[in-house]
Amino acid sequence: MKLVVAIVKPFLAEKVLEGLKRAPLVACTVREVKGYGRQKSYLDEYSESEFALAYLPKVQIELWVEDARVGEIVRRIVETARTGRMGDGKIFVLSTAGGEGAIDL
Repeated sequence: MKLVVAIVKPFLAEKVLEGLKRAPLVACTVREVKGYGRQKSYLDEYSESEFALAYLPKVQIELWVEDARVGEIVRRIVETARTGRMGDGKIFVLSTAGGEGAIDL
Protein backbone atom coordinates (compact mmCIF):
# COMPACT_ATOMS: atom_id res chain seq x y z
CA MET A 1 0.00 0.00 0.00
CA LYS A 2 1.25 3.50 -0.87
CA LEU A 3 0.03 6.97 0.01
CA VAL A 4 0.00 9.29 -3.01
CA VAL A 5 -0.24 12.97 -2.07
CA ALA A 6 -1.00 15.38 -4.91
CA ILE A 7 -0.99 19.13 -4.33
CA VAL A 8 -2.67 20.91 -7.25
CA LYS A 9 -4.15 24.24 -8.24
CA PRO A 10 -7.70 24.68 -6.90
CA PHE A 11 -9.36 25.02 -10.30
CA LEU A 12 -7.85 21.66 -11.37
CA ALA A 13 -8.88 19.65 -8.30
CA GLU A 14 -12.31 18.61 -9.63
CA LYS A 15 -10.76 17.64 -12.96
CA VAL A 16 -8.16 15.46 -11.19
CA LEU A 17 -10.81 13.79 -9.04
CA GLU A 18 -12.99 13.17 -12.10
CA GLY A 19 -9.99 11.55 -13.83
CA LEU A 20 -9.50 9.27 -10.82
CA LYS A 21 -13.19 8.34 -10.55
CA ARG A 22 -12.75 4.85 -12.03
CA ALA A 23 -9.26 4.30 -10.62
CA PRO A 24 -8.82 1.47 -8.13
CA LEU A 25 -8.44 3.57 -4.96
CA VAL A 26 -8.66 2.25 -1.41
CA ALA A 27 -9.39 5.68 0.11
CA CYS A 28 -9.25 9.36 -0.78
CA THR A 29 -9.07 12.59 1.24
CA VAL A 30 -9.29 16.14 -0.14
CA ARG A 31 -8.45 19.34 1.72
CA GLU A 32 -7.72 22.99 1.01
CA VAL A 33 -4.15 24.01 1.85
CA LYS A 34 -1.79 26.91 1.22
CA GLY A 35 1.58 26.38 -0.38
CA TYR A 36 4.89 28.20 -0.42
CA GLY A 37 7.35 27.85 -3.26
CA ARG A 38 9.01 29.52 -6.20
CA GLN A 39 5.70 30.96 -7.45
CA LYS A 40 5.51 34.31 -5.68
CA SER A 41 2.72 36.77 -6.38
CA TYR A 42 1.17 38.33 -3.28
CA LEU A 43 2.25 41.57 -1.58
CA ASP A 44 0.91 42.74 1.73
CA GLU A 45 1.65 45.53 4.15
CA TYR A 46 2.79 45.01 7.71
CA SER A 47 3.95 47.85 9.97
CA GLU A 48 4.32 50.28 7.06
CA SER A 49 6.67 47.95 5.15
CA GLU A 50 5.96 45.63 2.26
CA PHE A 51 6.88 41.97 2.28
CA ALA A 52 6.06 39.14 -0.08
CA LEU A 53 3.52 36.55 0.96
CA ALA A 54 4.00 33.52 -1.25
CA TYR A 55 1.34 31.33 0.36
CA LEU A 56 -0.95 30.42 -2.50
CA PRO A 57 -4.19 28.44 -2.32
CA LYS A 58 -3.84 24.78 -3.32
CA VAL A 59 -5.82 21.56 -2.93
CA GLN A 60 -4.21 18.49 -1.39
CA ILE A 61 -5.52 15.11 -2.53
CA GLU A 62 -4.39 12.05 -0.53
CA LEU A 63 -4.94 8.66 -2.14
CA TRP A 64 -4.31 5.20 -0.69
CA VAL A 65 -3.33 2.96 -3.58
CA GLU A 66 -2.20 -0.64 -4.06
CA ASP A 67 1.53 -0.80 -4.89
CA ALA A 68 0.93 -2.16 -8.40
CA ARG A 69 -1.36 0.78 -9.31
CA VAL A 70 0.83 3.70 -8.16
CA GLY A 71 2.31 4.39 -11.61
CA GLU A 72 -1.12 4.45 -13.23
CA ILE A 73 -2.50 6.84 -10.60
CA VAL A 74 0.48 9.21 -10.85
CA ARG A 75 0.16 9.25 -14.67
CA ARG A 76 -3.55 10.13 -14.43
CA ILE A 77 -2.84 12.99 -12.02
CA VAL A 78 -0.05 14.38 -14.22
CA GLU A 79 -2.20 14.16 -17.37
CA THR A 80 -5.05 16.11 -15.79
CA ALA A 81 -3.20 18.62 -13.57
CA ARG A 82 -0.19 19.66 -15.67
CA THR A 83 -0.62 23.01 -17.41
CA GLY A 84 3.08 23.52 -18.11
CA ARG A 85 3.24 26.66 -16.00
CA MET A 86 5.06 27.25 -12.72
CA GLY A 87 3.01 26.30 -9.65
CA ASP A 88 1.17 23.31 -11.13
CA GLY A 89 1.86 21.41 -7.92
CA LYS A 90 3.69 18.37 -6.56
CA ILE A 91 3.11 14.64 -6.23
CA PHE A 92 4.59 12.63 -3.37
CA VAL A 93 4.52 8.83 -3.06
CA LEU A 94 4.99 7.49 0.49
CA SER A 95 5.22 3.95 1.82
CA THR A 96 3.05 2.86 4.70
CA ALA A 97 4.80 2.52 8.04
CA GLY A 98 5.93 -1.05 8.45
CA GLY A 99 3.92 -2.11 5.40
CA GLU A 100 0.92 -2.80 7.65
CA GLY A 101 -1.63 -0.63 5.86
CA ALA A 102 -4.50 1.11 7.58
CA ILE A 103 -6.32 0.04 10.71
CA ASP A 104 -10.09 0.54 10.65
CA LEU A 105 -11.57 2.23 13.71
